[in-house]
Amino acid sequence: MGLKLLRLAATLLSPGAASPAPGADAQGAVLRATAHHPSTVPPSAHHLDALLAFGRGSRLSAAALASAFTDRLRAAAAGGGDASVALKCLVALRVLLARGAFILRDQLLVALLRHPASGRNPLALAAFPLGRSFAAASWVRFSARLLEVLLLLPDASCDPEHLTALPNPHLVSELAAFASVAAAVRQAPPPSCAPQAHALVWEAIRLAEEDRVTAERNIAARVREMSERIDTLGLADAMELVCVLKRVEESAASPPEWKWAGLDEAVVADARRLRERAEEVLLRRTEQDRRLLRRDPAWSASARVVMLPARAGDGAAVRFGSSRWAGAVPSWR
Repeated sequence: MGLKLLRLAATLLSPGAASPAPGADAQGAVLRATAHHPSTVPPSAHHLDALLAFGRGSRLSAAALASAFTDRLRAAAAGGGDASVALKCLVALRVLLARGAFILRDQLLVALLRHPASGRNPLALAAFPLGRSFAAASWVRFSARLLEVLLLLPDASCDPEHLTALPNPHLVSELAAFASVAAAVRQAPPPSCAPQAHALVWEAIRLAEEDRVTAERNIAARVREMSERIDTLGLADAMELVCVLKRVEESAASPPEWKWAGLDEAVVADARRLRERAEEVLLRRTEQDRRLLRRDPAWSASARVVMLPARAGDGAAVRFGSSRWAGAVPSWR
């Protein structure tokens, strides 16, 4: 018995082989999930589960996985580009952001968003080489742009209690965020291959459709809530709401061969009716300001100045007096 205890103690106290670093584990997991061959098959459920497990460990493990993905994306975009590897990375990242633990999603956000100082952006793949695999490369460009938009979504809910508690500017801001998703999905490339021929591309299509459905549901909920409080809007909020709702209406039309990419007609019709009511509110608020100007000439020197956008895509701002800004109407690009 004493000999066995001595051997056990020697084993435990000996240096032995060092355990692999989290970075090495992450690199291996990413390489297995995004292997080039087979080039038309999406990451397997087994490999995705292995990636999701990094969110159940330490922050260091989650950060290592995020870094491994950014390195893999850069390598796939280098030279002539490996569309299969890049699209597998984007599909896996979309799954991790939807199903991953908070610690993993947090680290992925840090790694994938454009760095404010250096300007580095792993998702800047708009010029990804089309190469020989045109279908996969087209979906790399599209999926990277869609993922950029998804990263900016607020932690929002369709729960009526959540929406009722939101101030008007926040509600309009959330509506604008989901309208951006709908507009991005509408840019999806048309299908150029059968599902059986390229399962990877069609997995990216399925995920994009999920994002469109989620955006549509959130847009509908916020349009209903805003309809209940439309008369409480101020001038700036009414102006921004009109711009956002016009974008929702534009997301209705989609190419004939790609019907799923557009918003449901009923949702667009509700948005159109709300936009018409918001325009009436905007006219009333503008007329009220004009009456104040006529009534009190002394107040006109520091009166509210409204700069309306000259055309779609122009930025605009709402200024009160000479130094107080009420907000800005975002520039839609």
